[in-house]
Amino acid sequence: MSIHNQSLLDDTGILGIEDASVVIVYTEWNDTVINELVAGCDKTLAQYNISKVAKVKVPGAFELPFAAKQYWEHTQGTGAQPGAIIAFGCVIRGETPHFDYVCKGVTEGLMQLNLELPVPVIFGILTVDNMEQAEERLGGKHGHKGEEGALTALKMISMMRKLQKKN
Repeated sequence: MSIHNQSLLDDTGILGIEDASVVIVYTEWNDTVINELVAGCDKTLAQYNISKVAKVKVPGAFELPFAAKQYWEHTQGTGAQPGAIIAFGCVIRGETPHFDYVCKGVTEGLMQLNLELPVPVIFGILTVDNMEQAEERLGGKHGHKGEEGALTALKMISMMRKLQKKN
C-alpha cells in the first residue's frame, strides 16, 4: 500500500512567481474525477496568486500529448507561452488490454514532451483499477493529485528560473 508523500506539499522555494503562466490540458473522459483534479489545481494556483491559467479540453488521455504540443507551438512568439503544462487524465482499468495501451501511450507521449519542450510537462494522469482508487487520489489517503500537480508545476517553474539566473 502506498502512503501519501507529504514532501510534495512542501512549498519551499516557490516565491515570487505570481507572473508565472500555466496551461492545464485535461480530458472529457471520467469527468467527475477530472473536474475535481482541475478544481484542486485551480485552488492551489490561486493560493500562489497565479492568474495566467489557460485550459484545453481533449476527448481522452491519448490526446493529451498532442494537445500539449499544439498549445506550445501555437503560442510561440505570442507572449502567451506557459512556464509549465499540466496534463490531467484518468484511465480506469477495464476488461480489455485497452488500459495498458492508453497508459503506455500517454506516459511515453508526455515524457517525450518533457525532453522536447523547454518547459516541464507535469504528469497528472491517474492510472487506476477502479473508481475507489481514483477517489482516494482526490483528497483521500493518497493526497489530492490536482493540488500536487499544481505544486509540481510551480516548483519546476521556480527551478527553471533559478537555472536561468545562473547563466
